[in-house]
Amino acid sequence: MDRVLLTGVTGYIGQHCAAELLRQGYDVVGTIRSRVKADATRIAIAKVAPADGLSFVEADLLSDKGWAEAMKGCAYVMHVASPFMLAEPKDENEMIAPAVEGTKRVIAAAQLARVKRLVLTSSTFAMIAGKDSGRYGPDAWSDTDASIGAYAKSKTLAERAAWATAKGGDMELTVVNPGAVFGPSLGATMDGQSVEMMTAMISGKMPMIPDMSMGMVDVRDVARLHVKAMTADCAAGKRFIAASAEPIEMATVASVLRKAGYTKVPSRRAPTVLLKLMGLFDGEVRGMLPFIGKAAAYENEATFDVLEWQPTPLETSFREMAAAISGEIKVINQQCR
Repeated sequence: MDRVLLTGVTGYIGQHCAAELLRQGYDVVGTIRSRVKADATRIAIAKVAPADGLSFVEADLLSDKGWAEAMKGCAYVMHVASPFMLAEPKDENEMIAPAVEGTKRVIAAAQLARVKRLVLTSSTFAMIAGKDSGRYGPDAWSDTDASIGAYAKSKTLAERAAWATAKGGDMELTVVNPGAVFGPSLGATMDGQSVEMMTAMISGKMPMIPDMSMGMVDVRDVARLHVKAMTADCAAGKRFIAASAEPIEMATVASVLRKAGYTKVPSRRAPTVLLKLMGLFDGEVRGMLPFIGKAAAYENEATFDVLEWQPTPLETSFREMAAAISGEIKVINQQCR
């Protein structure tokens, strides 16, 4: 089978993408900034997939060093790596620079290596940020002139840079735009914004539920869609929305968890006025504010038709994610005794 270069292999989505590729018989070369995470990542992925075809190479999104060597022999590239946090940094370029410059760097190296197709992980935040509630399709773009937060801006600018860099070249580009991603993490550490949010909900550290509604998706579906987008004949040059057509309230997630026995999950909604006040002091709350009270629906038909998506029931995603995090917390607590 073909060799695939996978950036972000140590992350929440990246580890699932690696596992899915390995299960389907591909050789996977995962890029890491440091060898320190290699062993833990291999162990995590080996729990669910054969890891014999997994190797690692050092490469940094902010440096040209290592990318030409990493691309050797690869027929495909999955560019999953990108900073992911809703909390507002002091300087938005802390998030934007690695996202945009890293994407340009990876695509340029892939073009030089004559890679057949590159699959980019973008986000629905690159489609709906700065816009009113409504229904949006693959042609929608976020308004980067509005106050949309550093994360949404970084994803929008990075994806636009990808299309511009790939334009006119021989390499095919396909983009997957996930919504809020749920489901169990494979890693030994709690990694990813949705994992942090779920951890806060079930541990009692989230006192109230924000008035947020999002298109949602299971992380394992995201991985399967990436692999399908890599090879499907009609996928080249297209964006695919990986999110439920209708937005799901965070209150619904909380309700599912409470019914599953997680008694510390809050039931009260946070007043918007209170969130705005908290946003003056809390960067994570401030990062949520552009999406409070808004609800975007999605035209995701192409994801079903072209990528043959069979969605995992989201209630399953919520429960299995919570169970995995609970188990992880118990292990950490035992180690600390």
